Amino acid sequence: MKELVYPRLFLPASERFSTRPAVVDGDYRASYAEHAGRVLKLAGALREMGVGRRDRFAVMSTNSHQFLELYHAAYIGAGVVNPLNLRLAGAELRFILEDSGTEVVFVDELFSAHLLNSLAGALPDLRIVFIGAAGRAEELGADGQPGQGRRLVDYEDLLAGARPVTPEEPEEDDPVILMYTGGTTGRPKGVVLDQRAEMLNLYHIAYTFGLGDQRVYLHQTPMFHAASIGGVMGIPASGGVSVCIPMFDPEAVLKATEDNAVNWTVMVPTMISMVLDHPAFRPERLASMRDLVYGASPMPAALVDRLIATFPELNIWQGYGMTESASVLTVLDAEDHRRGGDRLRSAGRPAMGVVVSIRDEKGEAVPVGTEGEVCARAGNLMTGYWHRPEETAEAFRGGWYHTGDAGRLDEEGYLFLVDRVKDMIVTGGENVYSVEVENAISTYPGVSQVAVIGIPDEKWGEAVLAIVVMDKGASATVEAIQEHARQTIAGYKVPKSIEFRTEPLPLSGAMKVLKRDLRAPYWSNSDRK
Repeated sequence: MKELVYPRLFLPASERFSTRPAVVDGDYRASYAEHAGRVLKLAGALREMGVGRRDRFAVMSTNSHQFLELYHAAYIGAGVVNPLNLRLAGAELRFILEDSGTEVVFVDELFSAHLLNSLAGALPDLRIVFIGAAGRAEELGADGQPGQGRRLVDYEDLLAGARPVTPEEPEEDDPVILMYTGGTTGRPKGVVLDQRAEMLNLYHIAYTFGLGDQRVYLHQTPMFHAASIGGVMGIPASGGVSVCIPMFDPEAVLKATEDNAVNWTVMVPTMISMVLDHPAFRPERLASMRDLVYGASPMPAALVDRLIATFPELNIWQGYGMTESASVLTVLDAEDHRRGGDRLRSAGRPAMGVVVSIRDEKGEAVPVGTEGEVCARAGNLMTGYWHRPEETAEAFRGGWYHTGDAGRLDEEGYLFLVDRVKDMIVTGGENVYSVEVENAISTYPGVSQVAVIGIPDEKWGEAVLAIVVMDKGASATVEAIQEHARQTIAGYKVPKSIEFRTEPLPLSGAMKVLKRDLRAPYWSNSDRK
C-alpha cells in the first residue's frame, strides 16, 4: 500500500483547512479551498493541453502564488515540473527546454522577453503561457513583438476556461520534478526526483523543524531552487500560510514578516547580513520569527552572536544538501547554535534516514577526522540525471551518492565541509581548500565578503588568491589580512595575493558566490574553468 505521494497530504489538508488562509502574495489572498480549486483547474488545463503525468512543463517566474499552484499541480499528478533558474543565459535556456522535452512553459512578465528572445526560431511547437496582466500575452505574441509571432495564452484565461480535474493518484516512483543544476562543469544536468524522494525529504524536514497549522512561511529564496521545496510542500500540507515576495529584498522581507507575522523562513548568510544591515531594520519588525534556516555556507560566528543577542528566542538552523538530495542531507540544529564553539563551522549531523560517509578516491571509507569526499545513502536522493546514464552511474558508484564535496566527520558524527572537490586549489603539490582560507579571512574586522580561488602560477602551478569586499567605511591592507590568516592556517594556505573590490561579489540565484565567474579572467586561456 503506497503512502509516499503528495496528494495524500495536499488534498486532505485542502478539505480540513478549507476556510483558512493558505496563500498571501502581495494583494492576492486565497483560502485553502480557493487555492486547491485553482490547482485542480490547472490540472485540468494541463490535461487539455496534452500534458500527462510524466510529461514536462517548465516555469520561469519569480516567487508567486501561480508558481505555487504549478508546483502543486505537478505534485498531485498533473505533470513533471521543470523549474527554470532565472539566471539562465539564452543558450542554456534553449538547451534545457530541448533536452527536457518540455511541452509547455509558463513565464511571468519579468522574464517573458528574455524567454522569447532566447528561443528565437527554436522550438516552434513549444506552447507558452503568460503569467501577468490580462491582455499582455496577446501583445507579446503579436508579429513584430518579442514573441516573434508565437501565440501566448494568459494564465488566468487558461484557468477560467478549464474544468477542475483530480488526476489519478501518482505512483511513488513517478517523476515529479526535473530540476537542472547550474551547469558549472559544462552543460546543465537534469536531476530527476520522484514522489518518494520528495515525500521522504518532506518527512525529514517535518521531523527536524516541525510542521503545523500555526506555521507562517515566507518564500524569499527562489522557488526554482531546491532550498524552497520544504516550504512549497510542507506548509500547504499542514495548514500553514505561504507568504510570497517575488525576489529577495531586505525591505520586502521586513515588511512581509511584520505584516503577516511570519515565523519561519529560509535564507543564506549573505541575505541575513543584508537584512540586519538595512537602514529600515528594527528588531521588532522580525519579532514574530521563530525559526530561521540557512544554507549555502556556514554562518560566521559573529553573525550568529549578533542574531542570538538580537533575537534570543530565535531558533537558528543550518541545512546542507543539494538538488540531487531533494534538498536536505544534514542539519545543524538550534541547540548546536546556542552552544556555539567549533561546531558552528560544521554542517551538522545527518537527518533521520540519511547515512553520510567520507570516502577516498578508491571509494573506501576513511577514519574519523580524515578528509575525503562526502557520500550519502538516503531515500530522498534522485533517481538519476535525465538521459545521462553514465553520469548517473558515476554519481552512484559503489552504492553511494557522491556529492562532489570534500569534508570530514568528527567523533560525534558532525560533518565539516572543506570545499567543493572541483574548487580545491593545488599549490606546490599541497591541497588547499578555499573554504578553510575564507573562514580564516572572514574573521578579520570589517570583512563583508571573501572568496578564495586558485589562479595560474608558473612556479607553484596554482597560487591562492583572495578577493575581499570590506564593509562600508572599513579598510585593510594585504599584509594585515595575510598576517591575520596566518594565525589560524598554515603558511602555504595564506593567499599569495589579495584583491580588494568595492562591488559585491557575483552571486548565483541561490545566493552563492559564483567562483567560476571569478576564476574566468585568470584561466581564459586554459582548459580549467
